[in-house]
Amino acid sequence: MARMTAARAAVEILKREGVDTAFGVPGAAINPFYAALRAGGGIEHTLARHVEGASHMAEGYTRAKPGNIGVCIGTSGPAGTDMITGLYSAIGDSIPILCITGQAPVAVIEKEDFQAVDIASIAAPVTKKATTVKEAAQVPGVFQEAFHLMRSGRPGPVLIDLPIDMQMTEIEFDPDTYEPLVPHRPKATRKQAEKAFDMLVASERPLIVAGGGIVTADAAGLLVEFAELTGVPVVPTLMGWGAIGDDHELHAGMVGLQTSHRYGNATFLESDFVLGIGNRWANRHTGSLDTYRAGRTFVHVDIEPTQIGKIFPPDYGIVSDAHAALTLFVEIARERAAAGTLPDRAKWAASVRERKSQLQRRTHFDNVPLKPQRVYEEMNRAFGPETRYVSTIGLSQIAGAQFLHVYHAGNWINCGQAGPLGWTVPAALGVAKADPEGSVVALSGDYDFQFMIEELAVGAQHRIPYVHVLVNNSYLGLIRQAQRNFDMDFQVNLEFENINTPEIGAYGVDHVKVVEGLGCKALRVTEPEALLPAFEEAKKMAADLRVPVVVEAILERVTNISMAGADIGQVNEFEELATSAEHAPTATVPLA
Repeated sequence: MARMTAARAAVEILKREGVDTAFGVPGAAINPFYAALRAGGGIEHTLARHVEGASHMAEGYTRAKPGNIGVCIGTSGPAGTDMITGLYSAIGDSIPILCITGQAPVAVIEKEDFQAVDIASIAAPVTKKATTVKEAAQVPGVFQEAFHLMRSGRPGPVLIDLPIDMQMTEIEFDPDTYEPLVPHRPKATRKQAEKAFDMLVASERPLIVAGGGIVTADAAGLLVEFAELTGVPVVPTLMGWGAIGDDHELHAGMVGLQTSHRYGNATFLESDFVLGIGNRWANRHTGSLDTYRAGRTFVHVDIEPTQIGKIFPPDYGIVSDAHAALTLFVEIARERAAAGTLPDRAKWAASVRERKSQLQRRTHFDNVPLKPQRVYEEMNRAFGPETRYVSTIGLSQIAGAQFLHVYHAGNWINCGQAGPLGWTVPAALGVAKADPEGSVVALSGDYDFQFMIEELAVGAQHRIPYVHVLVNNSYLGLIRQAQRNFDMDFQVNLEFENINTPEIGAYGVDHVKVVEGLGCKALRVTEPEALLPAFEEAKKMAADLRVPVVVEAILERVTNISMAGADIGQVNEFEELATSAEHAPTATVPLA
């Protein structure tokens, strides 16, 4: 049997589990692992500027492609606590990432040694499992279990904490005979699928709600085939956006309080049956459950048993991986189509398309300073259907979801449940690292952008190009809009006169100088007709220089974005709505 350090065994397992990329920051307590990483080869490491940034890079890497598992590495103490936000973000959105931390020697863990913190206990609520390894011989089993857990059932993150003495201890391990464990993914039965299908057939105005589980399970193709066979329109959730293309005739629009379309909410309120697949009935999607559930029958398909009935009791629930369930649904639909027993949904689908052609928001404004809607209109012109958008939270993300177009699964990469500010820059770097030849476009407001702006230097150092659209109104826009309910505008204003850049007026931070100081490129746009040329120039610079390129759009200070308080039937439309095709020229369906 081969003898090697436990750290080297861990590295060999990573490679055999398919890991070839990692993100992190070395330190004293994790240096033996880094030594093994260097000696073992085969895993490319990207040095982050902040350990939280490394965790979000790992998230972006995972989210970029089904089957990817991002790995983030840090030393003991604050490195682990810095990564907690990344773990929380990952568990909330069912994203598998592996967090590896160093630790003080086993004998002093509970003796207040320098940077010795019980990171396993801290991380336990935001991981599928968090383990401090106290016997070196257990390292192979702990790593093998980690990958099994991350891939089984509802995906999610795992943390492994490695005391420095455990890393350096030699153990018996044969990497040549190592095999990953087969993950467990529950599958619907034929009987269950037939019952759900019969309930759908019995309805008059059915919808499919397509959640992020469809993207994770690489089942978007099956979803589209099922929708086309049955003629049932599809509502993607924010996490499932792209599972069916925005331009598909059965795309019914998104539903919700914030990231929704007028036609999506209107169609949902006309429905009488909802088949949810791989979704979790998030509150910003449903709004008031009284309105959301009224007059509708619900079937819920989810890989996690405890998700069924967690938010509200469905009329029927199936515990299944989305790919397995949709495989059966397609099989049954083909049989029924061949037998001529499928109902004709043409009239219902036509009504969905009619609403899509009528209930639109205006994007074309010529205002200076810019209205944000115009920025998204020009993004639709500049960035093609293969573009992968990355965003986290704020009015920028909400408006982006209302106005941008996504055509493929995995091309909207969003931190859904946690929504931490600062997520976008490192996540975009992780996505671009996973898809180096792809078109990656990040979207941030000014505060999200400033939170982890230092990670742009990672893109410069490691030559990771992407385009970052920064919409700057020098405000905490979403919080300001929420504060309207309290009749205040308090501690949300970021404006100041920058003594070094008086030409930008009250917009404060000179993002162009900061971005260039970090080794990247930046363009500032103040007029609407300059947006498209700036986006085109940014794409060219990113491709030629192989660094992140930021396009800063200077917005009007205050814009209220369409939003509801608690009811999807009562969305506040603050701006003038589209009444002619010229008002929404990049809509996927021209305004009728």
